[in-house]
Amino acid sequence: MPEKPEVITVANTLKDKLIGKKITDCNIYWDNIIAYPLTDEFKKKIINQKINEIKTRGKFIVMTLDKDTLLVHLRMEGKFTFRKKGEERNKHEHVELILDNNISFRFHDVRKFGKMYLIPTSKLDEMKPLSELGLEYNDKNLTKEYLYEKIHNKKLPIKTVLLDQSIITGIGNIYDDEILFMSKISPTRKACDITLEECRLIIKNCQEVLEKAIKLGGTTIRTFTSSEGVHGLFQNELLVHGRAKEKCNVCGNEILKIKVGGRGTYYCPICQK
Repeated sequence: MPEKPEVITVANTLKDKLIGKKITDCNIYWDNIIAYPLTDEFKKKIINQKINEIKTRGKFIVMTLDKDTLLVHLRMEGKFTFRKKGEERNKHEHVELILDNNISFRFHDVRKFGKMYLIPTSKLDEMKPLSELGLEYNDKNLTKEYLYEKIHNKKLPIKTVLLDQSIITGIGNIYDDEILFMSKISPTRKACDITLEECRLIIKNCQEVLEKAIKLGGTTIRTFTSSEGVHGLFQNELLVHGRAKEKCNVCGNEILKIKVGGRGTYYCPICQK
């Protein structure tokens, strides 16, 4: 699933093609993609609105329109395509927005897990799903005290807790492994045992890892590519994730793969005792 760097990469590739364009028509071929409001209302509201800004919040792409905001969650395999108006539709293209330059902007999702929300902009932060999100990785309020307060009473593994989007939003499985490796913290340690100093390290390495991944366009893992096939390069920088049975770059020990909270987890048992 795309994480924060991948979502930012997608958002950035969309800006030149979408900002300033008006949506003149909307076709929905798989209703379950539309999480809010109902499909007919979604179509009625989005037509004749202009796309004014594109940014991200957590793992959501946030498109600010004239009155409403379109939120898109790519989930496992969602991506966007641009086609000429009237061009034959691929069976995996489930939502189509026609733009005023006769371009068809389409949401492609083989597994149909992606979601779209059309929320009144004035209520964006007080309605789900954004109201449930925690701090961004680069928020000035993301301090060691904040993180310690959020996790010090949780008995779940720290690996699992860092995936909780209500604490720090945007971290997924790949970067979770990298952050904990750089912090020299075992993914199986209980969150309640993490010290204040270790919270500082987690935040520091979270920011370092995500900033570097953003600069490199994210990580291309399995089926993920950004809009129109833009591939990330950060997979070449991964220290532990996806490197089971390879040697650790720090100590030379074999990197292990285990399951933590049902998620494939990579770590070095020497560096992360």
